[in-house]
Formats: sequence, C-alpha cells, structure tokens
Amino acid sequence: MVKSSYTSFLQEIRGLIPQDRIYTDELRRLAWGTDAGFYRLIPQIVIRSNSEEEISDLLRLADRYGLPVTFRAAGTSLSGQAISDSILIVAGKHWEKYSISPDHEQITLQPGIIGQRVNEILAPYGRKFAPDPASVKSAMVGGIVMNNASGMNCGTHANSDKVLLSARIVLADGTMLDTGDDISRASFEATHPDFYNRICELRDQIRANEELAARIRYKYSIKNVTGLNLLPFIRFDDPFDIIAHLMVGSEGTLAFLSQITMRTEYDYPHKASAMLYFTSIKDACRAVVAMKELTNRNSSSPSSVSSADEKLVKGAELLDYKSLSSVEDPIYLKYKQEVADASGLTAVLTETKARTREELEQNISVIEECLKPFSTYIPVHFTDRPEEYSKYWAIRSGIFPSVGGTRQPGTTCLIEDVAFHIEDLPEATADLQQLIARHGYDDACIYGHALEGNYHFILNQSFSTDADVKRYEDLMNDVKTLVVDKYDGSLKAEHGTGRNMAPFVKYEWGEAAFEAMKAVKQLFDPKGLLNPGVIFNDDPQCHIKNFKPLPLIPIDEASPAEKVNKCIECGFCEVNCLSCGFTLSSRQRIVLQREISRLKQSGTDPERLSLLEKQYRYPGNQTCAGDGLCSMSCPMNINTGDLTHIIRQETLPKGSLGYKAGDFVANHFAGVKSSLRPVLSLANFGHSVLGTKAMSSITKGMHNVLGIPLWTPAMPKSYKVTSYKLQVATATSNELQATSTMQNDSATLVACSSVARNSTADKVVYFPSCINQTMGLPKKSPVEQPLVNKMISLLQKGGYEVIFPKDMDKLCCGTIWESKGMLDIADRKAAELEAALWEASEQGKYPVLCDQSPCLHRMRETIQKMKLYEPAEFIYTFLRDKLVFTQTDRPVAVHITCSMRKMGLADTIVSLAKLCATHVFVPEEVGCCGFAGDRGFTYPELNSYALRKLRPQIEASGITIGYSNSRTCEIGLTTNSGIPYVSIAYLVDQCTKGIDN
Repeated sequence: MVKSSYTSFLQEIRGLIPQDRIYTDELRRLAWGTDAGFYRLIPQIVIRSNSEEEISDLLRLADRYGLPVTFRAAGTSLSGQAISDSILIVAGKHWEKYSISPDHEQITLQPGIIGQRVNEILAPYGRKFAPDPASVKSAMVGGIVMNNASGMNCGTHANSDKVLLSARIVLADGTMLDTGDDISRASFEATHPDFYNRICELRDQIRANEELAARIRYKYSIKNVTGLNLLPFIRFDDPFDIIAHLMVGSEGTLAFLSQITMRTEYDYPHKASAMLYFTSIKDACRAVVAMKELTNRNSSSPSSVSSADEKLVKGAELLDYKSLSSVEDPIYLKYKQEVADASGLTAVLTETKARTREELEQNISVIEECLKPFSTYIPVHFTDRPEEYSKYWAIRSGIFPSVGGTRQPGTTCLIEDVAFHIEDLPEATADLQQLIARHGYDDACIYGHALEGNYHFILNQSFSTDADVKRYEDLMNDVKTLVVDKYDGSLKAEHGTGRNMAPFVKYEWGEAAFEAMKAVKQLFDPKGLLNPGVIFNDDPQCHIKNFKPLPLIPIDEASPAEKVNKCIECGFCEVNCLSCGFTLSSRQRIVLQREISRLKQSGTDPERLSLLEKQYRYPGNQTCAGDGLCSMSCPMNINTGDLTHIIRQETLPKGSLGYKAGDFVANHFAGVKSSLRPVLSLANFGHSVLGTKAMSSITKGMHNVLGIPLWTPAMPKSYKVTSYKLQVATATSNELQATSTMQNDSATLVACSSVARNSTADKVVYFPSCINQTMGLPKKSPVEQPLVNKMISLLQKGGYEVIFPKDMDKLCCGTIWESKGMLDIADRKAAELEAALWEASEQGKYPVLCDQSPCLHRMRETIQKMKLYEPAEFIYTFLRDKLVFTQTDRPVAVHITCSMRKMGLADTIVSLAKLCATHVFVPEEVGCCGFAGDRGFTYPELNSYALRKLRPQIEASGITIGYSNSRTCEIGLTTNSGIPYVSIAYLVDQCTKGIDN
C-alpha cells in the first residue's frame, strides 16, 4: 500500500516538475539523507523545488496519498530535523530572491539565501541580518528562522522571532498565506474560519492560565527552542501575527516557509574584541555576569536601536580549556607548560561596538574597569583591527568542526545545546563540566554564548556497542536533570529540538504547555504529515536511534586526501562548492565515498556497491572541478578535490591504457603540444569559413553526439613561442628587442630591453604556462598580442631583463596530470620544472613569474626553494613603482580565480585593477568558474552552472571587458558572460608608461 502510494505520487509529480529535479536513485537519496547532525534517514524521494506553486501542488498530493514530507535548506542543522525516510523537499539554490525597503530597515527574503549573503547585501546601507549563528556563512535563511538559530551577538532581543515582521507560508493542505498582505489575510479568514478562530481560542486560553503565561515569559527570557514557540500567544493579539511567529522554531512541522520579511539591524561601524583568559571557569562566568550589566547611558545609538543594543558588551563567547586545546590556542599551550593542571584555563571572547571611535574607546575603558576585580592570566587587550579580531571569531566559529576533526577515527561527533539563566551561570557551568567528566567524556569541550547563558558541548562518541549507546543515554538523562530540575533552563537553546530532544519536550515544559503545543500541531498539520518525529515523537528512545555512521575511507596517511576522514559532514564546505545544487556537493562526495568504502570493506552488498560506483561517476567524479575552494570554508581545511584525484588515480592504475597515454604525453610534451596547434588552426579556419552561428551549431551537435570537446567562439588560435615571435612581438615597442642566445648546448630564449642590458639590471625568470605557449588569441579579440608577447613587453617597460628556462616547451607544472589522477607523473613534471627554474634563476637569485594562476598555485605547492609569482602579485610587488599609472574611466570586471583565493591574493588583483580603472566590478556570488583545466571543454555544463549568475550582473553594470589571470578560465568567462575576458596584464599595459617615458 505504502509503496504503491509513492509510485502514484511520483507519477503525478512528474507531470508537474522536470525529471532532473526529482531524485529516486540510490546515490542521491543517500547523499541527501545526510545533514550536519548525527542521525541519518534515507528519503524515498528527493525533490528540488523552485516555487510556491510547486510546493503547494506537492503538499496537496502528499496529503492525498498520506505521505510524510520534510523540508530542507542548507542541511546545517544539528538535531536531526532536516532528514526523512519519506519525501524530502529541498528549498535551496532556487530560492534566493530578496528585496529591501527604501529605508533599508526591512528586508524580504526567500529561504534559500545564505545568512552571510544577507549581510553582504545589507552592508552598503550600514545594516545587517540580526541572527548570527556560527554557521551564518553556510546556513540558509529558511533554516535559521525555522530553528530560531540566534548565535553569538543577537541573544533573545534580536533573534528571528523578535525581528520577524511577516511570513508567506504554504500550509499542509496546499493553501498559501501571506500574513503581511491584507488581501491574503482576508481571503484566508474567509476560507479557513475554523483555523482563524482556533488561533484566537488558543491565545485566550493561554493568557487566561496565568501560571502558564508566567512560565512562558520566564522560559523565553533566555534562549529556548525546545518544542514549538508559544511566546507569540503572549506577545501578539493579531491572529496573523501569531501565525507568522509560530513558524519561528517550528522546524518544518507546521508549514513551509516560502518568504519572510524581517527588520534589519544597525551595523555599528566601530568594533573591538578581546580574548580574555581566566584561570577558573567560575571566574570567567562571574566576569561575564558582571559585563552583562554594563550599559552605555550616553550612547549615541540611533533611535531604531533597541534598549538591548545599548548594552555595552555585545558578545561574550566562552571557550573552555578543551576548546582552546582543539584549536591549539597559543596562550593555552603556554599556560599548559607553566602549570601541572591546565584544566581551569577559560577564554572569553568579548566584543563591544560603537558609532564613533571615541565611543568605542570609552566602551573599552568601562569594560577594562569592570574586569579589574577579576584575575586574568594575561593583561586585557582589546583590538579594533579587523585583521586581528576576525581571527578570534574565526576560531570561535570553527570550534565544532575542529573538535570533531580531532575525534578518534570512525566515531561520531555530537553537539548538545543548553541554556541557563544568567544568575545561575557560574555554578551551572561548573556543574555541567563536572557532569560531562563524570560520564567519561574526556575529550568533550564546553563553549558558547556565555552572555546569554547558552552553552554547547561537543562529544566524540562511538555507538558501535550497546554499552556506548547506554553511556550516551545516561549522560542525556543526567543533563536533563541538571538543566531542568536544578536550574529550570533550556534543553535546547538554538539548535532546534529535532529528534535529539523530542522525548524531553514535555519534561521541560510541563503538561499545560505541552498540550498547547500539541494543539498548535493538530491545527496546522491534522494528519501529522509534516516532518513527523521532529519535536513530537512518541518513541522515548528516538534520540538514540538512527545514528549516522562515519566509516573510514582507506587513504594513505601521507596523502593530503587523508584529511577527509576528519570530516564531520557539517556542510560548511558547500557554500564554496560550485557543483552544489548541480550534481553533488563536496560534503555529499565524502558521504558517498564513505558508504562505498564501507561496502567494499564489509563485502555485504556487492550489487549495491556496484550500483553506487556506477551512479557516482558523472555527478561525483566527472563534475568535480577539484578546485579546492571547499577547503577555504572548512575549519579542518579538507579539500575534497584531493579525494577526487585519488578516485581518478584508482581508475587509471599504472599499466592501464589511460596511464600509458598520460605517461607518453609527459615524455613527449613538446611534440604533443605541436600536434595540438594544427587542431586549433583547423578550428579557426572552420570558424572563418562557416561563421560563428554555423560553427557553434555544428560543433555543439558533435559534442552532444560524439562527446568531443565543445568549441565556442572564445576558442583561441594556435600560438608558438619562438625567438622570431618574440622579436616580432617586441618590435612594436621602440625600446624593446628580443634575442636568442646559446648557453652550453641548449637554446635559451632571452628577452632583454635596451635600458636593461647591464649586469645590474633587475631580472626575472618568466615561465609561460604550457597553455599560453600553445594558445593565442580568439578570432574576435579586444587585444592584439598573445599574452607571452604582452608579458615580455610589460616586463621590459618596467626595466626588467626577462630570462626563460631551458627547453621550456617541454616543461609543465603537472596540473594536467594531477587533475586526471596521475599524481606521480604530475610530481615528476613539477620536479623537471623546478630543476629548470632553479638553473634559470641562478639558484633562486631571481624571482620566477608564471602567467597562469592555477599553474602558479601548483608550483607553490611543489616548489619551495624559489620565490614564485603570478602576474598580479608580481606587477603589484615589483612593477608598481616602476610604472606610471593613468586610470581609465572605462568600467572593468575582475574575476578572482580559485587559485588566487587559495593563495590569499584576491585583494591583490583587485587592488591592481583599481590602480588602472576608476570603476572595478567584482561580480557577487561567482566563485570558481568551473572550467577546471580542460573540463570546461568536455563538461561545459559545469562551467555554465558555475557562472549562471555572471551575465546578468555584467549586463546590468554595462561592462564591456573583464580581466583575470588564467587563460582557460578566461575562455569560460568569455563564453558565459557575453563580454571578452583577458589577462590583467593587458589592462596594466594599457594604463601605464615606463618611468623613463
């Protein structure tokens, strides 16, 4: 019966939703059955929705067939509230629209926008998104609101419930309601009078019960997300306001949240933070209690800032000694050397904010005076330098994944979340620390929002035996007793009830409150189809079932890919994964490889193993760009691209035909490049004869049918670096010439200028990447010279003598082979290049320049004994004071390649562009372009998806040219933006003259 219901449901939705957004295969159901929590359920059907109408239709059908539905946004929730063994509806990448009110004090958001993106949108107006969970750079608005995730600074005064103004929702029967729209409200009241009246009845009943009303006020005076949110019945009279605010913290159990309108928060321009160290956790808590009382009575805060915002200390984050140890905090390590027992050391990361620098300094003075009665391990020091305090907050945000990364291999990482009233904080914190230790969790740590009495504690736990499960169960029972019975606190403060705390909702709240919550659930979801098992669960042991396994992937410990075994599947990586939302994300690749490894090692289900391996090839392997940006948002610096390289290596073992081909190319590289040039020339000839439209149509068909690389109008002509070419290229600058000289018995190209022929001239070793040695300009190019020629011209303009390495047509950094999984060949080519550069640079005497940033990134990873540069950094470092810059008023776009981001050079290329142009535009939400070496030719759909947000921004800005520093990236950018992209060297050359001129 149930199976036939799913079959019928599927048949109907296929008439409503494209097949490519419906997943029923083994691979993707497993991938989407995982979130950041420690539970796992495998959905029967996964649907990627993109509109309210779709949601309405889906819910009507689910209601008709009696099938449970769960909603998911980013999947960063921690308590099991975004997983399902039925129908999982994803509202992420297609739900990113927003609008801002004219006064910027309100913002309307769809649920798929990432929290940090909201801050970026509001930053130009001096406003911000009030909730600030540690996952704000990864979590989406829908999840933040539906879990009432608050975070480090917003406390209870500016959480989602307090700043929400209205909501658009889709109810279980498919009805759409906008609580901020008069027409929608009137229509709903007419069509759902019983619903409307029942809200009014519940409001009146709760208010009439004075004991219950008082308890609700008391419980919500601190952070509390245990159960459904009852506070709206106290705060609001209007039934529609109550309905809207009931959504906050409801975890998808009442309705689908399709849009919210929220108050924005004033973003203080001046901020300072200090990491305070105390030798006792009780002293640390007492200091927090004292700081919470500080107010700025002379504050010049705007009228829109609430009284809570006038609190002088905006945030106080406690980190116990285990937290400090996990991030290898240097102060902790120093203290540990000085004392026999370092377990008392506790840090409190404290923040204050102000409208003016003078007010900020006054705040700091008041806080320092407040702290004088307390003994700190090191002197109190506040910094207002963003580059300094941002490191403190990055440490705080990464505690959970960092501690999880230190766990024993194969164990699960759990995070619990409680809150105490501030007056109970010192004793309650010490009690909690002792309780955890008493249960034998020696590596557990406590950290969190001490200013709000809200703590998280992390447990690295095995569930492999009944005894392990019993230990966790006993701990949770004791936590329940401590938090509820002794201190009347919150068992869940901001991470959501989920499945994790569902058995204890009634215990914490009592009979009357729990019955009110059940009445709300019955009203909104009478059939119990929305996220069943979450918040309301009749199984008293649901919190110790369906644990997520974390099996090891067998990888050599010496391999950088070995780090993937530290992954806790938090999902922080996904914001930088370009294929997330297209095929699979970096997190999902690890999830799937863990299961494939488990099946290989156990040998229990060979058919399923074979199926997963087959289904993994395209979404997991072929559409992974391997760019490594995922590592930049992972606190453990895990690069899933390294895992992909290992997988590709396994498919091309030594002796295989593919490996032999790769080895042949490496050994005959100059000849292979020569054979590619005629192909490029033939394509250019075809373009000239057939025209762009016909050529595009023919080659697209050939790509689709035969799988040959896709030609686009951005495809370059052939090019070869020769002494003749260099002479021709440099003859256009009167002061330049190029010569070919003989050293030993090998030909070495030397380009030198007439002003730099003496022994004291600055010298640079220039290694043109193999791509730029082979590819010239496309047929329709905004520039006239190939990059190698232009680079030489620019260097000589700056007074540099250019030295080329010997036999450079045979040299390569190895990226080509690394991306294919032939790691040993890649390293061999890197070693050859290193030897040639070492000789050319006279053993590191001269800097080395490579004109392709991805190649330079690999060179830096494999070559340590020379100073290596890509164009932007070299020009900014060495040529800036040797050239005269004249800015152009022509607006330009700049693409920051993934390799530039990983090398920390994003600001460098932008700063260089700003020396050249008055208006420099860096498109938003465009990370890795997805071209990934040659992958943009063979899998152009990946490149297209990665750059889907580029063209609209370019067109809206009226920009006609873009700059970057990677030839292949520029091909993809040109294809998908509608404007040509070329190297940043062209812009610099255009806007500069030599000092002598």
